[in-house]
Amino acid sequence: MSAATNSPKTGQIAVPIDPARRPDVLLRRRAPEGHQVSAWWMIGAFVAVSLAVVSAMSLLPGG
Repeated sequence: MSAATNSPKTGQIAVPIDPARRPDVLLRRRAPEGHQVSAWWMIGAFVAVSLAVVSAMSLLPGG
């Protein structure tokens, strides 16, 4: 007998895919089917990031 015949079978186990429980997703929550994020959230995020960048750049000398 060779060592290759004694080794256990390895591979992936078939598991039903639930996108909300993927390990690479930290803060995902389920939304109802057809739900869309309001455009105001994206506008608010853009304004917040822009203000953060401008305020961080104002702390740098030579500006």
